[in-house]
Parts: sequence; C-alpha cells; structure tokens
Amino acid sequence: MCGITGWANLDPRTPPPEGGEELLRAMCDRMHHRGPDSEGYLIDDGIGLGMRRLAIIDLLTGEQPTFNEDHSVAVILNGEIYNYRELRADLETRGHRFRSESDTEILPHLYEEYGQDMVTHLNGMFAFALWDEKRRRLFIARDRFGEKPLYWGVFDRALLFASEPKVLLAHPSVRPNLNLNALRQYLSYDYVPAPLSIYEGISKLPAAHTLTLEGGNVKVERYWRLSYKPRLPVPTVPEAAEQLRELLADSVRMRLVSDVPLGVLLSGGIDSSVVTALAVRASSETVKTFSISFAESSFDESHYARAVAKFLGTDHHEERFSASLAANLVGEIGAWMDEPISDPSVVPTFLLSRFTRKHVTVALGGDGGDEIFAGYPMYFGHYMARAYLAVPRFLRRGLVEPAVNLLPVKTKNLSFDYRARRFIAASHYDEVARHHVLFGSFTPQDQESLLTEDVKRASDSDIYADARRIFAECDSNNSTESMQNLDTQLYLAEDILTKVDRASMAVSLEVRAPYLDPRVAEFAASLPPRYKLHGYTSKYILKKAAKGLVPPFVWRRGKKGFGVPFAKWLKSELRPLTHDLLSPERLRRTGLFDPEYVAKLRDEHERGVANHRKLLWTLLSFELWRESFVETPRRIETSVSSV
Repeated sequence: MCGITGWANLDPRTPPPEGGEELLRAMCDRMHHRGPDSEGYLIDDGIGLGMRRLAIIDLLTGEQPTFNEDHSVAVILNGEIYNYRELRADLETRGHRFRSESDTEILPHLYEEYGQDMVTHLNGMFAFALWDEKRRRLFIARDRFGEKPLYWGVFDRALLFASEPKVLLAHPSVRPNLNLNALRQYLSYDYVPAPLSIYEGISKLPAAHTLTLEGGNVKVERYWRLSYKPRLPVPTVPEAAEQLRELLADSVRMRLVSDVPLGVLLSGGIDSSVVTALAVRASSETVKTFSISFAESSFDESHYARAVAKFLGTDHHEERFSASLAANLVGEIGAWMDEPISDPSVVPTFLLSRFTRKHVTVALGGDGGDEIFAGYPMYFGHYMARAYLAVPRFLRRGLVEPAVNLLPVKTKNLSFDYRARRFIAASHYDEVARHHVLFGSFTPQDQESLLTEDVKRASDSDIYADARRIFAECDSNNSTESMQNLDTQLYLAEDILTKVDRASMAVSLEVRAPYLDPRVAEFAASLPPRYKLHGYTSKYILKKAAKGLVPPFVWRRGKKGFGVPFAKWLKSELRPLTHDLLSPERLRRTGLFDPEYVAKLRDEHERGVANHRKLLWTLLSFELWRESFVETPRRIETSVSSV
C-alpha cells in the first residue's frame, strides 16, 4: 500500500521545472501517512513520478518506481495486485525477467505484453501511473470498484495526479477553491460522486476507468462494467451457495498474502463473520480479529463480535468507544479528511483502524457485501414505497403523515420515528431521488432553504442527473439490481471505500475487501434477483453460503450497521463544536448557508422536537473540512462583500 503522485506536461519535451525534485518531495510529504516506510522518485523531461511506500510484500527489494528490462517503462502503484504470482509465472514463460518479488514489478511487463488492455488481467485494489518513455505516454488506471483513490487535474499545461487531493494542493499551480456543484452533490449524497471533487479543477478518476495522456490529449475511458445478465443454466440455490463459498474462500486466501502481520475487522455481522471464518480455515496461524464497542446499547454490537470470535477461535481484541473520545476525534477529522464525507461511521472506522494498527499492518474487512448481495433495507423499502403511493392521496396526506409527525422523537440507532419520517419524506420523489433521500441528508427541497441565493444562482440544481443515467445504464430490468448497480458505483465507491481508505491510511493500515474480488461480484450479479433479495430476506444466497461457517445467530439476525450516536452527542459532547462551526457569524462570512435556517435546525434538534442529526452532521463535517482546506469561491466572496 502506498501513495502516488506526479505530473506529465502536455508537451512531453518540456524539461523538468526548476526545483522539480523539491516540489515532488513536498507533494509526497503530504501523504507520508500512506507510506511511512520509504519513498521513490523519477524526474525526467515532461514527467515526474513520486510515491510513499507502506511495505507489505517483498519488504527488501520492492521499492518503486519499478521498470521493465530496458527502463523504458516505469510504474508507481498504490494498492495490491492479488493475482500477481499467476501473472508473473505466465510472463516469465513469455520471456520477461524480474529483479524483485514485488507485485508492482509485473505491471511494466504486463503493459509490454498487452498494452492498455493490461488492466483487464488484474485482480486487485489499485491506482497506478505508468510512464512509457518511448511513446511519451502517461497511462493511469483505477481498480474496478474504486478501492484505491486517484485525483487529477490539468494546471498550467501539466496534468497533475495524486492519491489524495491535499497532495495536489501542495503544487503552486493548484488553488483550493470550492466547487459549488460538488457542494450541492455532497449535501444530498453525503459525499461527492466522481468525476467531480469538492475542489474546482480537480477531478476523480472514476472506478474501472483509465486515463491516457499522449500527444497533449487527455482521454478517460471505462474498461469494465458489472453485468447483471443471468448465468445460464441458472444454478439451484444449493449449487449457487456452494459456488459462492468456493469463490469467497479463494478470494480470502489471495488476500491473506502478506509479509507483515495481518488480521480481520470483525463486527459480528454476516459480512465480516464469513470473511473471518474463511480466513481461519485458510490460515496456518491463529487469526487476530478486531472490533470496537459503544457505551450506548442500541449502537453496540460487540457481544456479537465476541461470540463469533469465540466460535471461530480467533485471537480477539476490542476497544471501547466513548462519547468523550468521539468529541476529540471529530475535531481531528478536518486535518486528514481532505474531501468532506458526512458518514458518521468515519469516526469509529478511524478509531478501529488506529486500534488495529497497534497489532497488525493489514486487515481484511467485509465492505461490499451489502451492495453485492442486496443487504440494504432501502431495497425492500422501494417495494413499500410503491405500496404506500397506491394509498389514496387524501389518506396519506390527511391521516398517515400527520400521525407520523406526532411520533415522539428518539435518538436510538435507526429508531422507528426516524425511519418513518425519512420514509415519508422520500416517498414524494421519483425512484432514483427517493433512494438517495432515504440514504442521504438534504433533499432538493431542503437545499432551497439551506443555500443562499448566490450559491443557488451559481450552481446546478439537477442533483440526481448522473444517478439517473447510471440507473438507466444497468443491463437489468429488475429495480433492485438497478439500485445495486447504482450503489456500487456511487455509495460504495465514493462513501464506503473512500471512508475506509482515508481512515485506515491516516494510520498506515491497509484494509482489503474480499467481497470486491471481481469473480465474486460477477457471480453474484449473474444470479436471479430473488437469490439476493428473497421476500423479506436480504443477502439470501450469502446467508445460505454462511451456514456451517458461522454461528446461526449471525445469518438469522437483521442488519444493524456501523451506527454512531451522534444525535445524542450533538446535544452534549459535540454541542460546543457545533455552536462554534455553525454559528450565524461564521455562516454569514462564508456566504454559503442561510444562518437562520441552520440555527433553526440546531435549535429543534437540541430541544428534542426533531432529529436533525444527519443534516447537522453533514454541515459540521463540511465546516471541519472547509476550515482546514478550502477558500471561499470568488463569485460568492464578491457577492457577500458587496452586501
């Protein structure tokens, strides 16, 4: 695991800039946390490549950049190539010679053999940059699901790229200006979907895409798409469960390869429990597992994790998560989360990563299981919404909705009143918008009240246009599978995997996701929809595959999620921070949000007449980020100063 950065001039004949090496080192220093073990550089006419390395495989000779035999192709890699041994063996039969045992070194040779189609041969989590000296070509690629990040932009006739946007901000040509369209997206989705980033001029390379710079032209292309076309003949449920077990077992086995200590993040839910069980079966040593607990009982799953660990015989480690510790951690988020994500679980994810890093350098996790196997309650919620909309309008508006609004406000995890109010709010939108209203924070209607007139005039209000396009592009006519495809490309890539990457790499921990092996995902996608969402049962085929691997309570209990009691903390431990960062004076100075509307949200939440925890946390996360990284857009700054 590493961090990568660099540049390529649009005119490849341009000599290195004066002070280029010092600049490249300064950019790499911004991501020291991603690779504290070593660094590597290449600077030549038209090109600069830099990286920081977290040594995982081939600790002695795995330095980067790596090259082909004549040094005409150079590569820097962030991530892991899990099938590198098989690829290396095949390349050696074709005459290629290697100097190290690292997975990175297969990449220049694979490029020599297959050119830009090399990415279709890779099974891994990766973002890499390859420089072809002979063709004067920069080739960049990101893995299929977006486990590893890659940001880029063209500034002053040079294409800059990096694993994190704060690395690009170290370059003198890049200014941290806020992208107002991205702000709109963030407020709705809780994250910024690719290809946008929160910064003007900086883009994300989307998952499963490549970028090529050659002859002064930049071309971004998709190289893989998850297909939901059925596999024929359709396997029976027992056959499918057995095939899935075998695929997952091999995926876990491949991700256990490491030259440093390794463990598993165990919540006690079905996703992480199955990964742990398969790791125990594949490992010759006792598997270490890690979890955290909460003082608030409605959020705590630690007893499930302990029970699974005892059943599987792991060496289990646990740390308790308190409100006071949360308050301290929240204040630190802005220092390392250089793009806002309003997923509250980023805090316990960071805490769990920091705790785990004390014992191991690599950890396996259960990310991707919900998207691959239809585990989210919203999938069933769409069926309920269609049934609800069939109820006569006068009954919905005159009876049901007033009754829901009278429910007492609770702060427990996913309390009935919170879910009911969210469901009612979402039911008024079309299917794609409804899905993200159920997931997200500020609806389009909310944004009309939240944003100042200047922001609304300067930004696009069509928030869900790209989501509707992704939904329509799915090759399945089944609504649930179309939603799975949507969540895989948006929520998984831009929220879950970004959160895990930033929180874990902030403490130099590598996290691997066995469910995101393309063989597992492609097999699951090819199964009939009823194998995933079966009546009221989500993850149906995974639960069938889990029988005999984990205790029965794991696959029988419902989904709980990595909830955090922020509704309560916003009234207590986090109240001073919220009042400071969301004060009317601050908000007036920035000119983005209506101070009276935000004050109303805060007041209603603190008095207990409404649960605005998602809205307030979204704003708080944004302000934590803005305070550390961004400048007010000039068009907004001008409008505010003229008032």
